Amino acid sequence: MIIAGADNHPSMLEKSLYDSWKSRMELYIENRENGRMILNSLQNGPLVWPTAIKEDDTTRTKKYKELSVAEKLQDDCDLKVTNIIL
Repeated sequence: MIIAGADNHPSMLEKSLYDSWKSRMELYIENRENGRMILNSLQNGPLVWPTAIKEDDTTRTKKYKELSVAEKLQDDCDLKVTNIIL
């Protein structure tokens, strides 16, 4: 048992304290629609938005409507994982 305010408690970020929580979260995420993509986003970070070159040779980030279907799905999964965690 860990008592609040005790000086002899383990570190707050001690990995072994969160193994069961991690397993539950992974199962929860995997059981959602596109769960594997959401889990991949959690483990590997969000989509790096591709760039587009305009007619005047300037580079800009693509807008959402310009993304491919797979990129849109990955971006949606990135948003879902953020909402799950927060």
